[in-house]
Amino acid sequence: MKVFNLSCDLDHTFEGWFASSEEFDRQLAAGLVECPICGSRSTDKMPSAPRLNISGAQDPAAVKEPVALPNEAAMRAMLAQMARHILANAEDVGERFAEEARRIHYEEAPRRSIRGVASKDEAAALEDEGIEVMPLPFADVPKTPLQ
Repeated sequence: MKVFNLSCDLDHTFEGWFASSEEFDRQLAAGLVECPICGSRSTDKMPSAPRLNISGAQDPAAVKEPVALPNEAAMRAMLAQMARHILANAEDVGERFAEEARRIHYEEAPRRSIRGVASKDEAAALEDEGIEVMPLPFADVPKTPLQ
């Protein structure tokens, strides 16, 4: 089984599972591979790291990764630093966030970083359209000193 990272001409990314590389090429040529978000049949393989099946390889769940347990003051300092960066580098579009995110995604407005407010339903609708947004964990920070 081959798993490919794919992208359509509107930059939606998705996975495709195929029996082999040849089967992917056959389905692509036959117009059977389409974006699950917009239905575009203009798709390409994206670069991806190979998965190596080496006997004796370590179980991925057992691989050690760097972790930390910062104290509360350190966490506040990190959040304040992130808040400062976003406030300094993202345009505040306020209540128009969902509308402006769509305009940027569909190339009707210049690509840039924006911030604002959106309901959970609006954020979910954006995600359904393939527009990646993230909640800000420091919604109240701009109302308080960033120090």
